[in-house]
Amino acid sequence: MQKESKTIFEIQAEICKTIASSKRLEIINALKSGEKSVTELVDILGVPKANVSQHLAMMRHKGILKTRRDGVNIYYSIAHPKVIEACNMMREVMVDMMRERKKIARLIEY
Repeated sequence: MQKESKTIFEIQAEICKTIASSKRLEIINALKSGEKSVTELVDILGVPKANVSQHLAMMRHKGILKTRRDGVNIYYSIAHPKVIEACNMMREVMVDMMRERKKIARLIEY
């Protein structure tokens, strides 16, 4: 395996680890309709500001989110639209898997 592709896999794993949190996935979901301030995200998620800020900082550091300052407010948005596509695709996979498990469970019951 070439060194470059190993590095790509390592970076991909880091990104996957970063979004492997239900709260971070909720933040991504909230941001798919457009940028939001920390205050707006706190209201949407219903968790303390410090908690939201910590998640936002981590995702910004990993390049998943970008920021825009307007006066005292900082607005967060998705840095790359394909992040939303990837999350949607994984959600679809999970839903398909759950449906398949239900089908199997029904077959076993008979």
